[in-house]
Amino acid sequence: MPASKFRAGLILATVAVSALTISACAGRGDRPRLAYEERPVEALYNTGYQRMQRGRWADAIDYFQEVERQHPYSEWSRRSILMQIYAHYQNSNYIEAIAASDRFIQLFPGNPSAPYAYYMKALCNFEQITDVGRDQGYALQALGGLRDVQRRYPGTPYAIDATVKIDMVNDQLAGKEMEIGRYYQRAGQPLAAMNRYKAVIDNEAYQRTSHTPEALYRLVEINLTLGLKEEAMRNGAVLGFNYPGNPWYAEAYALLTEEGAQPDVAPTGERESWLRRIIPG
Repeated sequence: MPASKFRAGLILATVAVSALTISACAGRGDRPRLAYEERPVEALYNTGYQRMQRGRWADAIDYFQEVERQHPYSEWSRRSILMQIYAHYQNSNYIEAIAASDRFIQLFPGNPSAPYAYYMKALCNFEQITDVGRDQGYALQALGGLRDVQRRYPGTPYAIDATVKIDMVNDQLAGKEMEIGRYYQRAGQPLAAMNRYKAVIDNEAYQRTSHTPEALYRLVEINLTLGLKEEAMRNGAVLGFNYPGNPWYAEAYALLTEEGAQPDVAPTGERESWLRRIIPG
């Protein structure tokens, strides 16, 4: 089970444990029929919970939806929406999980479980983030949702996990800027590429990502290509001051030295060639 789904389960466990005592008379039938058939709320909820414990997510969702449909104003209905969020998430039905989260937030905005709904909504977008070669719409939505959790519920486990994931999303978005920058650079459009690399360096959230050293190196590379040696030296100095042991600084140091502009600070780590970085060993 992915770590994020495991954490979501641990958080939801507090919701399940806090539920009213559930009797042992849960129904034994298959998934409920679409036709309306009134049944005791405890039996519906019990059966859904048992299905969920067995990993039968779709079956569990059917029972929890029946609880909500037959007993819309009960405490069981509120808990059933939370269970639907979790079951949809575990079944990778992220759109449905987000819809259930929105429904809970709309119906119970001040409920103690509202932070869980906000968190799960952000988490569903986070789970759908794709590689940097594709559109990053989910990454942007996840970032907005995670920041909302961080702002609304500071100091909670939700906010703590959101902080970690925000850094991961920022790294992803910075990687997208780098991917586009490299594309422009290969296409012979150095100014467009430079703007992308500068976006990584100038954005405070991106400055802490793993892409900053390469962005500085690429600026050194482009500025030398354009004949802007002083600007290349400046970017090289920033790179050397902040990342003296980084392989990208070793590359920049060698490149500037070849151009007669050797930086004052020598690399502190062993210089790693391009080929060695691509094919370790």
